[in-house]
Amino acid sequence: MTTPASLSALVVIPARMASTRLPDKPLALIAGKPMIAHVIDRGMAAEIGPVVVACDHPDIKAAVEAAGGTAVMTDPDLPSGSDRVRAAAEAVDPQRAYDIVLNLQGDVPLIDPEAIRAAFDPLSDPAVDIGTIATEIRSEEGRTDPSFVKTVGTPIGERRLRALYFTRATAPTGPGPLYQHIGLYAYRRTSLDRFVSLPPSSLEKRESLEQLRALEAGMRIDVGLIDSVPMDVNTPRDLEAVRAIFASRVSNPS
Repeated sequence: MTTPASLSALVVIPARMASTRLPDKPLALIAGKPMIAHVIDRGMAAEIGPVVVACDHPDIKAAVEAAGGTAVMTDPDLPSGSDRVRAAAEAVDPQRAYDIVLNLQGDVPLIDPEAIRAAFDPLSDPAVDIGTIATEIRSEEGRTDPSFVKTVGTPIGERRLRALYFTRATAPTGPGPLYQHIGLYAYRRTSLDRFVSLPPSSLEKRESLEQLRALEAGMRIDVGLIDSVPMDVNTPRDLEAVRAIFASRVSNPS
């Protein structure tokens, strides 16, 4: 059944060829398909709306189209993935039929479609500008590792937080769970417009966390809590780990 555009999202996957740690990352083969094709599959499986790739290189565009997907070339000089997502949304939906744009990172070929939906669901509340996701940190190493971005929020319902802050520090203090933020965002279209028009904020620059720009500007971010821990692929080691997971699924389909 087709979901009305007013109740669905345009899913945009930003994909860049340049990566210092893993060159040509979107085209890296996993189980015989480029990584970007697997991410498209994950986005489609979420069933919240059409999927388009915002890319900066014709080889990515060709790979997406060979996989049956839709790709839009965006300016490689755009400053961030959020800017690329907005540019692609304007190109494929200039009439703004879709009020929500979901930014799905291009390096998460194993992401659970439920996790994608968990970022989209908070925007059912018209007071929310941006939806995102987080998962509980289960290891002591993760609690203190600055690469595990922590979501500090107040509970507002079952498996839902209203974000108060994001930090690389171990926070909040005291007993209780800590939540790792996962960088997947569902923007109300007007909120995305506003976000990319704002200059980088002071706390954003201090923590190197783009989402703090929205909070400092008074925008509301709600967080869906998920059980899975989406693995992003940033290094050759990550790529080999993901390839091994796909290979094990083929040999053990149950």
